[in-house]
Amino acid sequence: MLTLAVLTGLLLGMSISVQAKENTIESGVRIGNIDVSGMTEAEVKSRIHGFIASLEDVNITLQYSPDKEVVVTAGDIGICWENEDVLEQAMSLGKQGNVVQRYKAMTDLQRNGQYYPLELGIDRAAVSSILTEQCAVYDQEAISASLSRVDGTFQIQEGQTGYVLNVEASTDAISSYLQDNWNYEDSTIALVVDVDQPKGDAEVLAKVKDVLGTYTTAYKTSGPSRCTNVATGCNHLNGITLYPGEQVSVLDEITPFSEANGYMMAGSYLNGQVVESLGGGICQVSTTLYNAVLRAELQVDERSNHSMIISYVEPSEDAAIAESSGKDFKFTNNTEYPIYIEGYTTSDKTITFTIYGVETRPENRVVEYESEILEKNVPEVENIIQDPGKPIGYVSVQSVHIGYKARLWKVVKEDGVQVSREQINSSNYKAVPRTATVGTATSNPDAYNQLQAAIATGVIDHVKAVAGALAAQEQAQQQVIVEDNGNGATDG
Repeated sequence: MLTLAVLTGLLLGMSISVQAKENTIESGVRIGNIDVSGMTEAEVKSRIHGFIASLEDVNITLQYSPDKEVVVTAGDIGICWENEDVLEQAMSLGKQGNVVQRYKAMTDLQRNGQYYPLELGIDRAAVSSILTEQCAVYDQEAISASLSRVDGTFQIQEGQTGYVLNVEASTDAISSYLQDNWNYEDSTIALVVDVDQPKGDAEVLAKVKDVLGTYTTAYKTSGPSRCTNVATGCNHLNGITLYPGEQVSVLDEITPFSEANGYMMAGSYLNGQVVESLGGGICQVSTTLYNAVLRAELQVDERSNHSMIISYVEPSEDAAIAESSGKDFKFTNNTEYPIYIEGYTTSDKTITFTIYGVETRPENRVVEYESEILEKNVPEVENIIQDPGKPIGYVSVQSVHIGYKARLWKVVKEDGVQVSREQINSSNYKAVPRTATVGTATSNPDAYNQLQAAIATGVIDHVKAVAGALAAQEQAQQQVIVEDNGNGATDG
């Protein structure tokens, strides 16, 4: 049995002095492929960091697919020493415990050596940035199989598989490869790309042929610009194939309201007034579609009434669009099959939306909608706005808008007998008096006073008559001045 004295002698015989080697690593220790025997902590760090720095120019090919890849360097992805904690373990090897424990540790080290893996880490933020900016450009959204309608016949367009880079999983794959498989040479790492299968196929879409709901409105009195806007908005919505559970935002589909997107200046409602704006008239598009959606009994998610009453549908049958105030019309396909939205305008100024799908409702079931007016508010006064920037004689009149409170009922009948009656919405329309903007600019104080007296009556037709007469007088007076100047002109 070895005594303490014998053990101490053995340690001395092996030329091991604990005190002398306290700051260096014992012989036989390796970190990765680097022999760190006899090194101080600072020397080990310098050696390993230098080795890692020598790898920074090694090429790493990030493979999105066999024909799509991005080449970066190890430095680009921020390789670093991940497990620096092994240095502390290496430094303490053979220097801890009593004499017996130290002797055993030194004996094992002399016989077998000690190996610590060199684990490499990455800068995950840098890798994520590279993947997002350079590799994700190869992403391809899945394109669902869709329908189009040509000359009254449905055509089927096959879908397209989508591919989307999984940035988080790809970052993990890069990290794992560098830790476990990298031989410090140029390498290729396969990225994780998720496959997104397209919705639908020819078999499913071939079933879409039944009319679920259709509606038509007219815009006979509209001018060319408003007609253009109605046609443009209709075209943006025509041809949508909507799968079960999918939602349409009409505002998203028809915007931006710009000339480049096909829109022109036309009248629209703003703060109780009719103003010119790009896309004026677009609400007739959303309103017509709203009524087709109601008849198809799709799920209405969002709908707003106009600020003032409109003429092309009954109260509460409208669906306003207003980008500035966030008014949108949204609906969801709540059927079990895809639906197809067809929209078109005609030369005699009508717009029609028809929703096709698979009819599952009983043949004896009929859905009707009834508009109910709850209140009617007719303005009793007229509103006159003075504009000092316009000359006397300028009068622009906007018609009165009657205020309404209304609601819409859905009535379901089976075999001609009412089986249910449900309120669908309620609407408040602002009452706006007949309004005139009157020019008051004149250099004639008497004319100005006469016009102010007329304005004080609050009667637009009287103001129009007075303003017209005053304008005629000023024009006649101006004509006389011009003629007098002409007759008296001599020049020596």
